[in-house]
Amino acid sequence: MRRTALAIGSILVTTLLGATPAQATGSDHSGLQHDLGWEPAPSAPWDVAAGLRCDFAIHGEPVVDEVVQRVLARHPDGSPKSVAYKGDLVVRVTNKVSGAFYDADASGSAVVEYRTDGSQFWSVLGPVLVGVGEGNLDRGMYIVDGVYTLAISASGHKTVTMAHGSTTDICERIA
Repeated sequence: MRRTALAIGSILVTTLLGATPAQATGSDHSGLQHDLGWEPAPSAPWDVAAGLRCDFAIHGEPVVDEVVQRVLARHPDGSPKSVAYKGDLVVRVTNKVSGAFYDADASGSAVVEYRTDGSQFWSVLGPVLVGVGEGNLDRGMYIVDGVYTLAISASGHKTVTMAHGSTTDICERIA
């Protein structure tokens, strides 16, 4: 499920995450290699009622979830301000009426800024699963893939600004 990134993507991720490849790994007492400062960030299963994203009710559940997170900065109260996410993630999105499903590769990397007003700003490289109720994309569930930003207002309005990439309509695939 790993995607091969262009050299510039590797440079961008390395710069955003603040580590050289030599600094990014270490080994524990068992001799296993692991990323320093990274913690698991598991995704929970979810359900969305008919009409909120797709015309029918949908269920999402990770079938591959190797996502890890690293807190890069904290707000004065100690809550995360900036968090990097990376790792393989495949979410099975199922039409709860027909049983049709699509395994969505959402294995992108992102740095997310959590703002004190409840809004978020994502800088993304690669595919991410994005549900839209209100935003500059039509209501739906999408895989947004490429180099882009995602602004989420405190009220939930989502704005995708694409530098280069594509969207895949998951509702259409499982209708």
